[in-house]
Amino acid sequence: MMKKTLYLLLFLAFPLAASTQVPENNMTPDNAILQQNIAIPTLPVRLDFAGETVPLEYFDVRESLMRELSVICYWHSSMVFTIKLSHRFFPMIELILAKEGVPDDFKYLCVAESNLQQVISPARAVGFWQFLEATGKDYGLEINSEIDERYHIEKATVAACQYLKKAYEKYGSWTLAGAAYNVGNANVDKQIERQKQKDYYDLLLPEETSRYIFRALAFKLVMTSPEKYGFMIERNDDFAPLAWKTVKITGAVESWADFAAEYGTNYKIFKYLNPWLREPFLTNKEGKTYVVKVPVEGFREGGN
Repeated sequence: MMKKTLYLLLFLAFPLAASTQVPENNMTPDNAILQQNIAIPTLPVRLDFAGETVPLEYFDVRESLMRELSVICYWHSSMVFTIKLSHRFFPMIELILAKEGVPDDFKYLCVAESNLQQVISPARAVGFWQFLEATGKDYGLEINSEIDERYHIEKATVAACQYLKKAYEKYGSWTLAGAAYNVGNANVDKQIERQKQKDYYDLLLPEETSRYIFRALAFKLVMTSPEKYGFMIERNDDFAPLAWKTVKITGAVESWADFAAEYGTNYKIFKYLNPWLREPFLTNKEGKTYVVKVPVEGFREGGN
């Protein structure tokens, strides 16, 4: 009985048919792995962030950039979606950055924050620019049970610009201003005082902040030249910018669904254009004036 049991165990552990089969094209599992053609992304010879040179001559700087570039290049589905979204949202973000006098590269900081999506972090930071409630209010965003302008792309971008410009005035460096956006001025000040250094690339910062600018730089490299990094996206596959018209609201709105129907759309599409409206109604007790977006004719048919 013991011999029969032993033979059965050996048979289960080493099935003859399975062990002798070879995949088609004489490709063993090891060869199959090699066929994926995994390549190490190439670093540029020169690189800057917001016009400030990245010191790629330092090994630690090169390795930090390589880390983020490797993650992004093999984050295929998310990166493809983000590249497609950028053609919808970058035009409006670029216009605001230019108007506010903030370098264009900060659009990649927005990507690093949220991948151009209305997300909520575990720390309860919200929206494209990931504002905490207190910070959002400090920079003029209305946040309450019915309105949360952290979800308002244009207003949140203006608020982010105000923060960044104030940090730039303090540090004299856009790169360090970007780091402060992530970890806060107080934490940057503490590390500058402790380490007696004022350059982002010379400071030992918390891991998230130490990776932050490099993540934005990696997004800049890939999104500027996606084909170079293996993302073959046809231009007609991009998500097109959206077209809308605006309507001023000065009173209460009993039902945004009914309001949407009056403008030939539905609540779902209306909310896509106005994610900052957090309830299906608006009491507007203070009688403020709000501007909402409503779709133009053919809005849904025009998207990809």
